[in-house]
Amino acid sequence: MPRVVFLLVPSVHLLEVAAPAQVFSIATDFGHDYRLHYVSDEAEVCSVQGLSLNVDVDWPPLTADDLVVVPGWRGPDRMISAANARRLREHHAAGGTVVSICAGVDALGRAGLLEGRRCTTHHAIQEELARTYPGTVVVRDVLFVSDDRVVTCAGVASATDLALHLVSVRHGPAVAASIARAMVVHVGREGGDPQLSSVLRHRSHVDEAVHRIQDLVDSRFTERLPLRLLAEAAGCSERTVTRLFRRATGTTPLAYQQVLRLERAEHLIDHGATADAAARAVGFQDARMLRTLRARKQAESG
Repeated sequence: MPRVVFLLVPSVHLLEVAAPAQVFSIATDFGHDYRLHYVSDEAEVCSVQGLSLNVDVDWPPLTADDLVVVPGWRGPDRMISAANARRLREHHAAGGTVVSICAGVDALGRAGLLEGRRCTTHHAIQEELARTYPGTVVVRDVLFVSDDRVVTCAGVASATDLALHLVSVRHGPAVAASIARAMVVHVGREGGDPQLSSVLRHRSHVDEAVHRIQDLVDSRFTERLPLRLLAEAAGCSERTVTRLFRRATGTTPLAYQQVLRLERAEHLIDHGATADAAARAVGFQDARMLRTLRARKQAESG
């Protein structure tokens, strides 16, 4: 059972704790069990909203499958302890993923995890982040950025988008979409952020027939999906599937499936898989198409 460990500091923002905690809690309802932990230097942390949280001062044992999340806070810099900075470094060095939300990015910087990496934070403190950590590349005005298992987020409501993205790359876009529906939130955010998972980019429409097509593609994106199956899912003719899909999402079913495959393959490569192994795992016969899609994505992102 993977763990999600929230490292809290005084004046923490409640939503930046509650939103991702809710996502991973609901993931458990869908059969993907997560154990949530809350740790700090003190046994009680008062949020900026005035609610006090009882937390642990001892960390649980961690594995590479676990996530460590540092939510943001309000006020002057809150220097994390040297012991907690070391734990962040050690978890990442052991293959784990470290996540920050809003001002929590400062904790990653103090742990030495931002040097040479791309990152983001809330728009109000982006310039301060760039000045404080000149060795990092601050990506401005995006929801979140992932760079070698260091994931940084703009904060507040975008913490939900980030958590859904993390679920999507771990368990597939269909699970993330189901969680979003259970939370009664949009699974699409405007802004053109290339770091958003595909399930978040293409689910902002209200066409239920196209949602059914996406449900099918999301759950079986590694397979060959004949147009006949998509038409059955939508309850329409084969001739109208692509037209309906493009009108609702701005892309075609095949292109949508390829983006899902690319996203999952890149996640596998980031976690040590070879390009050939990742390509086969997501349904490509070999790595040639995967390399083509990755090169095209890189060219489009500039």
